[in-house]
Parts: sequence; structure tokens; C-alpha cells
Amino acid sequence: MKRAVPDRKAAAKRAALNALKRARRMADKSGVQLSDWEGEFLGSVTDRVKTYGRAFGDPEKGAPGQALSAMQHRKLKEIADKAKGEKTPPPRRRGFGRPPSKTDD
Repeated sequence: MKRAVPDRKAAAKRAALNALKRARRMADKSGVQLSDWEGEFLGSVTDRVKTYGRAFGDPEKGAPGQALSAMQHRKLKEIADKAKGEKTPPPRRRGFGRPPSKTDD
């Protein structure tokens, strides 16, 4: 008996929808009040994933087989961490990448 090849787009869509539902459920269960923006974000991203299979239109903003862009995934993680009660450290900023000046003279 042959197995069908799994549809990666459908799997990514299911995973994204489950992650969005999980974040909302965690926030409700823990009693954390989400901001209006966070609630709107979860709702609009869920609608776009259900309708289009992905939540972003520009292919450069995310991987081809993913349903959420990199920034959407990051914000979803921040919301989930807020629901868990964990603090996320601010992103580390790097300089321009210039090596330190050499003063050997």
C-alpha cells in the first residue's frame, strides 16, 4: 500500500492555525489580558491563514513552505510568552560590524 506524499503547505497551515489557537487559549486560561492590537493580530492572521493558506503576500518575507512570515512568527512567540508569564528580553542590537580600530603606531 502506497502512502500519499504529505502536502507541506497544508501541514504548515495546520501548524500555524494550531499555534494561533494555542496562544489565544493560553492567554485566556492564564487570565492574561491581551492588548487590543494583540487580539486583532491573532484574529486577522487566523483569517488570512484560513482564507489564503498563508498570512503574508510577499514571498521575500517568509520561507516558501511556511504560513507565517518571520515577523509574524516572532510576534506570535511574544504573545505566547506573555500568556505564559515569561519576560522576553529585548532584541540585542549589533553595531555596524566594523572591527575595532588598531592603534599600533
